[in-house]
Parts: sequence; C-alpha cells; structure tokens
Amino acid sequence: MSDIDVAIVGGGIGGASLGGMLVRAGLRVLILERETAFVDRVRGEWIAPWGVAELQRIGLYERFIAAGGHHLATHIGYDELVAPDQAAAQPLPIGALLPGVQGPLCLEHVVMQNEALAWAGEGGAEVRRGVADVQVTAGRRPSVTFAHDGATHEVAARLVVGADGRSSAVRRQLGLALEEAPLDHLIAGLLVDGAHGWPEDLQAGGKVGDLHYLVFPQGGGRIRLYVDFDAAGRGRFTGPGGAERLLAAFGDMGCVPNADAIAGATPAGPCRAYPSQDAWLDDPVVEGVVLIGDAAGYNDPIIGQGLSITLRDVRIVGGILAAGDDWSVAAFAPYAEERRERLRRLRAAAEFATSLNARFGPLDLERRARAKQRTLADASLLMPVVAVFVGPELVDAQYFTREFHESVFGA
Repeated sequence: MSDIDVAIVGGGIGGASLGGMLVRAGLRVLILERETAFVDRVRGEWIAPWGVAELQRIGLYERFIAAGGHHLATHIGYDELVAPDQAAAQPLPIGALLPGVQGPLCLEHVVMQNEALAWAGEGGAEVRRGVADVQVTAGRRPSVTFAHDGATHEVAARLVVGADGRSSAVRRQLGLALEEAPLDHLIAGLLVDGAHGWPEDLQAGGKVGDLHYLVFPQGGGRIRLYVDFDAAGRGRFTGPGGAERLLAAFGDMGCVPNADAIAGATPAGPCRAYPSQDAWLDDPVVEGVVLIGDAAGYNDPIIGQGLSITLRDVRIVGGILAAGDDWSVAAFAPYAEERRERLRRLRAAAEFATSLNARFGPLDLERRARAKQRTLADASLLMPVVAVFVGPELVDAQYFTREFHESVFGA
C-alpha cells in the first residue's frame, strides 16, 4: 500500500465527510472503518440548523436531501406546566432562525453514514471496511497499522485523523483522557413507523412526569423518539418490552396533542439507553494526529448537538488541510481554540436544558417551576435554547455563565 496524505480512522459521518472533502481538494486519503455494515445506534438523526449550514459548506447537503432528508419547521414545548393551547400559541419557528437554512434536518443515521462514505469513495478516497487492531503512531512521521483481510498493513501518512467515536481507540493510544461531567440522567431512543397522526414538520419536547421527551419526525409517518430519565432507572426502557414501555409512556402524556399517534406506532429499530452527559478535551491535537467529532469529546445529547459539532470539526480541519502544507500543531491551534469555546458554551446550554427538563428531585422541580414561569414571561431567558439552533457563537457570551443560569433557576 502506497503512502498517503491523510489516514482517517473511522468511516462514520465525520471521517467520511472529511475524507470526501479532502480528496476533492486533491489529497490522497485512506479511510479505515471497523464495521462492514452500519447499524442503528439509536442516536444522531437530527442536525441543528447551524449544523445544516456546515453540511452545505462541506458539500453533502444536496446528497442528504436526495437520500430522504426531512426539514422541520416548528418546535412546540408541550409540557405538564403549560396548557396545550398556551404551548401551541408560543411556537418556535425553527425553520426561519438561520438565513439560508430551512430548519433542522432529520435523516436516519445509517443512511447518512452510507451516503457520506459513498461520497468519499466516489471522490477517490481509498476505503477499507472491516479493519481491526488499529494502532496509531503519532509524531513527525505518523503512521497507522491495521489488520484487514487476514493481513497486517502499515501505512505512513502526513497526518492521522481520529474520527472513531466516543470510545476512540486513537484517543486512548495517544494517552488523552476526557474530562466528564457527572452522570445523573440517561437518554433512550426508538425509531417508529406509522405515526401518521403527528404533523410531519413539527418537533416537540418537554417534561411530563418523570420523563423529558423529544419527538423528531423524519417524514412519511417515521419518527425518532427520545426520553431522558433519572439514571437510577437504568433498565427502564431496555431489554424485552423496552420499546413497548417507551411507547406506552407517550400514551400517558395527556398534555401532548397527538401523542396517541405515537403510542400506536410500530417500532422500526432497537430501543436503547445510554449516558446523557458531557465529556471533553481541551486540546484534541498532538503532533501528527488530530481528533474530530466524538473522539475529541462530546456534548450531552439532551440538546442534540453531536452531528453539528462533528460537521463543524470537519469543515474547520478540512479547511486547514486544504489551505497549504503547514500541518503542524500550531496550524491547528485555531481549531482547538474555537472548539474549546464552542464545547464550553454548549455544555452551559446542555446544563440549562437538563435543569429545565431532566432533573426530577423535589428541589429540582421547584427550581424548574420558577424557571418555567420566568421564561414564559420573558422569552429572552431562553437564549441558551436558541443557541442550540443557530450555533453557540451567535448568542452573547453572557447566556453561558453560571450567573445567568442562577438568574433563571435560582430563588
């Protein structure tokens, strides 16, 4: 195997998008992917408007639309503390928040992965699937060793990119440890078909009882559902009957109009729960290796920023690599700095959303009730939520401080 410019470990949406971008800039790219076929991981099917803008810049937007991408126009916060007609009278026009973007984009994660990897291959990237035992050597002359088709291969590269997800082997091999926020809630997800009674351009979310729910239509009666719940109930929606229990929970949400359409839907994939927390690196760059996407740290999925974070990583790192021959650690300093502040702001936004919807103790509920009344009276207090849609850099820094948080939730 000949030497290449960039070796990308991980052929998911981040690695494949970056590979496709780089080959179109004239670079020689190798993409190494563990899976021979992608499967439903029960997350990553909602791209915020600011992430859609990144998708447009990368060049994958039209392809995702052709593959079934579905825009959402409106968000309504149906909630146990608000009458349904009052909630419906205060919609958030998410399809008009960012110029040039029609709203959040929903598409099955597996479809996105397949389309992005095909795009990279069509552009000229060399793609190896079913690889194992990947070993990365950093430094001035980085290299990757891996097993594939019964043989061991070693490839020298000018740069290695780690795009291998939350449990990144590349990150571990570099000796980089994530900082993690405390874990106090989990998120479970399920894809359903046949929910034709739910409006196809309407997403909804709020708290009902001991659940925070999210509804993301994908078109044609298909919807991705999520619920956040206390971490003490770890097995609540997993194992035999988990999907049925999740659908039944929607059937009990009397404050959510058309929830019966969801309760009567048919599971179209697995029902799984996983940790809902933040984890981050202050610097995802070492000599010869750059981390992107979840490998570089991730945001609590309660606000659904994972794909948008990854797509911006791709656009920034890809731009640096395509701009010239300086691929030193110093060349990637702007990426590390921008990402550090981006993730800091999104951690604050996730903490805001968690305090508002996904903590369930008596004192938490009192704080939530105060905050709900304050936000209903003054919509500007929801700017951390607006940042989730338009991007954290477009919202003033004051809304990502502890002082602001306490002004909303404090006594």
